[in-house]
Amino acid sequence: MQRTAQANLYALGAIALWASLATLGVALSHVPAFALTGLALIVGSLPTWRRWRQWRVSGAALALGVYGLFGFHFLLFIALRSAPPVQANLVNYLWPLFIVVLAPLLLPGLRLRPVHVLAAGLGFVGAALAILGGRSLNAAWAWGYLTALGSALVWATFSLGSRRMAQAGRGFPTAALGLFGLVSGGLALGCHALLEPAVHLTLRDGALIVLMGLGPLGGAFLLWDRALKLGDPRTIGVLSYITPLASTLLLILVTGRAFTLWIGLAALLIVGAALLAMRAKD
Repeated sequence: MQRTAQANLYALGAIALWASLATLGVALSHVPAFALTGLALIVGSLPTWRRWRQWRVSGAALALGVYGLFGFHFLLFIALRSAPPVQANLVNYLWPLFIVVLAPLLLPGLRLRPVHVLAAGLGFVGAALAILGGRSLNAAWAWGYLTALGSALVWATFSLGSRRMAQAGRGFPTAALGLFGLVSGGLALGCHALLEPAVHLTLRDGALIVLMGLGPLGGAFLLWDRALKLGDPRTIGVLSYITPLASTLLLILVTGRAFTLWIGLAALLIVGAALLAMRAKD
């Protein structure tokens, strides 16, 4: 299997896991945000514990990992509390666009072509339709939108930064993400202790947190890391626009909501953007 095809499959695997995050989040909406993030990240680190020897990474790699995993979720949850969640989520989904646009600036040997800009723009419009369903953004919650924008920048720069370190021969093994998740989870639980009321979990809550940790807040990071180290970050960034669409479709399936014209248009735009980006040649 070609390197690029492998990378795209890894990326699609991560996207499939991330698509379940909203559904799991709805089921666990009664659990305080930082407690949920901390517990899920720690659970997500468990599969890499048997490879703890690969956790010996540089201080720069550890700082980048904590910046990405903790910084992204910290800013995102602040955004979801400070602005309407749907709109904040839309702003957060600027991160695939940032990956496409920033890749030539942060990574040597890449250039941004008009086709990449077009594909990223189409993908963002599709993401907007999938999440908002025709409604407009409200500018009254500027602070929430600013932190959502910050979370998008954090994830994009973390993703590109890990690729840059690998290209420079200073990369970290994929298993080191377990260390990043463990440290980030500890920081999130510290935020929970300081900022949130004590949490009391049921057996069902525990099972869903384990599922979340092993999936969108664990296994997805491992797949994402492999994708970025093997593939073209511009193409992977555009493929990431499938995430809000898949997440919305899964919510529709689970909650029994109606499939709308907006979702159909979003599907056409997102799939078209992904195909356009994958066909682009340097």
